[in-house]
Amino acid sequence: MNYLAHLHLAPDDVEARIGNLLGDFLKPAHAQHLPATMQSAMQLHRWIDQFTDSHPIVAECKTWIASERQRYAGILIDIYFDHFLARHWAQFDQRALRDFSQQVYAELIEYDSILPKKLHEILPSMVKFDWLTGYQDLERIEQVLAGFARHRIRRQSHFAAGIDDLQRYYSHFEKAFLAFYPDLIAQTQLQAQYQMAINRQTIQK
Repeated sequence: MNYLAHLHLAPDDVEARIGNLLGDFLKPAHAQHLPATMQSAMQLHRWIDQFTDSHPIVAECKTWIASERQRYAGILIDIYFDHFLARHWAQFDQRALRDFSQQVYAELIEYDSILPKKLHEILPSMVKFDWLTGYQDLERIEQVLAGFARHRIRRQSHFAAGIDDLQRYYSHFEKAFLAFYPDLIAQTQLQAQYQMAINRQTIQK
C-alpha cells in the first residue's frame, strides 16, 4: 500500500500514523532513536506490505499490468489502491478526507525535526499541493507515476505509462480494491492488537 493507505491503516495515534508512514522512508535498523510507538508502527507497515503482496486479489491485479511493467507491478498497484481509497474514502472513514489530510500534515510538521531527510524534503510540497486529497484525481495519479519514474526508477521501464494500465482496467482494479481493502483493515487491526500484546509482555519482563 502507498502513503494514504498506510496512514489510514495505522492505529489512531499521532506517533503510530507517522511511524506507519516512515516505513516507506526509513529502515527499522535506522529507527532506534525514534519513540517505541513509531518503531512498532514501522513493523506494522512491513506486515501490511507483506500481507498485501501475498494476497490472491493483488496477485490477480498484477496480471492486468503490461509485461514491460511487471517488475514494478506491486508498486503500481499500491498507487492505484491509494487512488481508490481516496475515491471511496467515505465508505471506510467517517472523517472527511480533506480533514484527515490536514490533520496528517499538521502532525508531520509537528514532528518535522525527527523525519528522515527524504520525507522532510517533500513535506512542503505534500502540504502545499495536498497530495493525500489529490489522490482522488487521475491527473494526480499520473503525476505521481511520472515523479516516481524520474526519481526512483533508474532503468528505462515505461513506469509512468502505468496510467494506461489503470485506465484500461479501471473497473477491474476498482472492484479488486473494494474486495481487498476491508479484509486488509480487519487483518491489520488484529495484527496491531497482537503487536500491542507482545510489546506489553516485553515491557513487563
